[in-house]
Amino acid sequence: MVSRVERWRGGNSTGPDHQFASSSDRHGGQHIMSWTRSEESAVSDDYLRDLSSKIAGLWRFLGRELKIPQQTLDRIGSNNPGDVTAKCYQSLFYWRKDSANPSKQVLENARRAMNIDTEERSDSSLDRQGDHKVHPVTEQQRLASSSEKTGMWRYLGEELHIPKSVLDNIEMKHSREAVNRCHDVLRQWEQTTSEPPRLVLKQAQQKVNEIYTGLEKKLTAALKMTYRKQYDAIQPIPYIRDRLYRIDRIFVEGGVKCLVAGSWERLTSYKDILKDERATLLRVIEGDPGYGKSTLALEFAYDWGEGVKGSPVENVRILIILRLRQLGGVQSIYRAIKWFLLSEENVQVSDIKAVIESCHSVKIILDGHDEYPDRDSEKQNDIRKIVMRKMFQDLNVSLTTRYLPKHYDQSARRYKLTGFDDRARDEYIRKAVVGDAGEQAVRRVKQKLKDNPILSDLCDVPLIFVMFAHMAHEKEDFRKFKSVTEFFLYMISCFHHHLLSKMRDTNVGQMRRFENDHASLDQMAFDGLSKEHQQLSWSEEEVKRQLGDDCCEYYVRLGILIKEEVAAGVEIRFYHKLFCEWFAAHHLARLSAGDWDSSVLEYVHPYDLQYLYRFACGLSQDSSEQLINYLRSLPGGDKFTILCLLEQTGDLKKFVNVVSDLCKKTLKISEDDNKLVQRSTLQLLEIASSHGVPTVCLHLDGCLFEAVTAGGYILLNSGLHVPPSSTLETIEITGKCLDIPEEKMIRLLAYAEKCEKLRKLTFQGKQLLIPVSVQAEKIPPSLKTRTIEVLLLHSLDGLDYNLNLIEGKWVKHGSATARIGDVDLHSGNQDEHEWMVRELTRASAAGIPIARVDIDECSAVADQSGSSLALSSQVSLPILSTLQKLEIWDRDRRMDNTEVVGILSYTAQCTAVKELEFVGQILPDRVQGAESTLSTLRSRNVSVAWLDSRSTTKYLNLFTGRWEVSRTSLI
Repeated sequence: MVSRVERWRGGNSTGPDHQFASSSDRHGGQHIMSWTRSEESAVSDDYLRDLSSKIAGLWRFLGRELKIPQQTLDRIGSNNPGDVTAKCYQSLFYWRKDSANPSKQVLENARRAMNIDTEERSDSSLDRQGDHKVHPVTEQQRLASSSEKTGMWRYLGEELHIPKSVLDNIEMKHSREAVNRCHDVLRQWEQTTSEPPRLVLKQAQQKVNEIYTGLEKKLTAALKMTYRKQYDAIQPIPYIRDRLYRIDRIFVEGGVKCLVAGSWERLTSYKDILKDERATLLRVIEGDPGYGKSTLALEFAYDWGEGVKGSPVENVRILIILRLRQLGGVQSIYRAIKWFLLSEENVQVSDIKAVIESCHSVKIILDGHDEYPDRDSEKQNDIRKIVMRKMFQDLNVSLTTRYLPKHYDQSARRYKLTGFDDRARDEYIRKAVVGDAGEQAVRRVKQKLKDNPILSDLCDVPLIFVMFAHMAHEKEDFRKFKSVTEFFLYMISCFHHHLLSKMRDTNVGQMRRFENDHASLDQMAFDGLSKEHQQLSWSEEEVKRQLGDDCCEYYVRLGILIKEEVAAGVEIRFYHKLFCEWFAAHHLARLSAGDWDSSVLEYVHPYDLQYLYRFACGLSQDSSEQLINYLRSLPGGDKFTILCLLEQTGDLKKFVNVVSDLCKKTLKISEDDNKLVQRSTLQLLEIASSHGVPTVCLHLDGCLFEAVTAGGYILLNSGLHVPPSSTLETIEITGKCLDIPEEKMIRLLAYAEKCEKLRKLTFQGKQLLIPVSVQAEKIPPSLKTRTIEVLLLHSLDGLDYNLNLIEGKWVKHGSATARIGDVDLHSGNQDEHEWMVRELTRASAAGIPIARVDIDECSAVADQSGSSLALSSQVSLPILSTLQKLEIWDRDRRMDNTEVVGILSYTAQCTAVKELEFVGQILPDRVQGAESTLSTLRSRNVSVAWLDSRSTTKYLNLFTGRWEVSRTSLI
């Protein structure tokens, strides 16, 4: 056990060459030591900065000479893209921290070993001397040349007349780092030239720079032209091909969250994804089907192509956006760029590689990793290397996907697209749907959405809402729907009607049969989705073989199937994966309607393909029972069972047993659930209530917003209402830093009163702010006569409390002996202090002993009456009647007599305190004007100690008010 004096002193080891300064982690008993070397050998921060500015381009070579691990150098390079000075400084900083002998002499030796001259000399000075034609190239210049335009090393070699075979050998030797290839080119040139003049190298570099500038301009112009063709022809509804939009006319920002320390934090804009300075160089952007991942990639392409001010790609030199679904079998990303982005340009793959490796400002967006044909392949290719951060370590790479890749760099920053809220939907209607039609048209579309509450949550999905909004605006007969399946049936029928109305009468009869007879398309879609590695595209020949030429061409004209150029030729895919799930659902509904083998669903995971199951249940009542039972057998399948139940538009009596089984488990609504999942759980709660099915527990996790007395419901953060339930038995409310003031607590109790069978209401969570007491007269009278528990669980030190509904006070829950141990109020944030103070007050009111409170660097000051201590966080600690020991730590804080007397007065009113200790302050030699307080402390035999900044312990003489070193004199 570390003594108090040792904790304060933190040790004091000294040696002949070092002088130590120390600080301690007082509460963990560990010491954080800092030291400085003697002035003669010190390698200061200023020294490192000065050196970094002189040899920045050589940082990697110097790092290797200083024996810095290659992995560390790679990480430093990744964390400081485009800033070689920062890379150099960080590597030197790492060396100084890790080296056993970080001295200037070691650095001098490393520089001499590399022939680096840190004195600044310019080529212009040599020109004035007239000897530039014969002056040899130094190692420093060779290394500096190697760090500039590294990807152009082959061009430099050609300018220096190095044979192609030699350049090929250099490329094979250094397959990863272009800077090493460049360095070897210069070494090879020196070996074949008797005295390589500096001017020759300079002229070669100038020529290479000219080539590079021309190539970069050519690539940039071609990329912008390619992207322009993509973002100028957006098709919101597949079958309307005569109405195309530019991306800026239809793009609306949806919600975006970022995963930080295990919690999803909301971002203010999609731009923050690429602006996020906390992010590593790999960003993974997740989103469910239809949430706008590809649209977001196109918006970044538009921002870059049109030079949009304020965009995170505004000043990017080169932006590469690749659709991964096109890259099946393509090993080289440079070849992929050539084939799919620069196919019409007279530019070689080697030119693309050279420019990307040389450019200091490149961003890459890889769109749709979940649709990448080689995503699960164990073979190495460039895409896998990039995702694993084994390639392009210095570049910013963003990856869009439905789910996390099987193999990826775990340090990647994760983002999530959360869809459209009311604001985004409203903006889209005005911007892309009604145009100049006016406010009445806007209201008409919004009313149709309001008339379809079953679609309200589905319209969080941007793709679905876009189609809904356009159809609702254009079709006067747009009707109400009872399920998502009904809406899709209507939408697909609109697709067919629109196409057939444009065809000649002679063709209509022949083509109409494809609207109802699409079994071959259904099976193709299901077979693709049910494979271990999903198949989402097929060769044109394969599709025509399975469907027939006419059917294939019909669905291509309909817009549901899309032809697309890929590496292997022409492939056909569905307009969106949701449409693939729709047609696959028809096949699944037929399969599961009778005797069937559920093993066909081995790889059909509901987490990935929830709409496939929902559509199948909505299409066939016969198959729904089989599928619902299958889903219930899966781990975590209950949530999807609920969604499938809600696709039933007929009588739900046959599913009452299913509802009953679901309600025997806790129904959880989390803040991370989308509104669709939240609403489905609430609908299940209502079904159970209306059918008299007991519901064991409703768990609201981090999503409570308010309790509304007038309407008698709980309001969630999502805006959804939780109505009272006549069969609900327990409500659990959890969340981090959830604030429930007394008024909200009273409204929650009023809600509990309306739930006739409710027996328990519990609160639990880290830093959950629950009122210390509730006014008894405001508690609903009927609750006081019912057998209902209101519990606060796992509070400070794991204590549980029960609210006495008669008196409005919290009492200890359970029979075990309760006690709070040591509580540390560090200098910290207000929320943490408010929670801890509230729990200390609750424990004191309940008569629970508190062993010790340590107020650490909080500048505690007592109020005038000494009835509370004000902390620097603006939180006040009231009198704690069960507190046994109080410690106040303030290093070098000078306290006057009034401040000391105030704390003594506070201590005297904490009637159970036996010890008070000041640590680190500068106190007056004598306490004056506190005779009554000292008398009270003396009568209780309270010990008052002071550990000063010199680690000397003194004790307050409660008779004289003086501090004395000897404790015996106090007796």
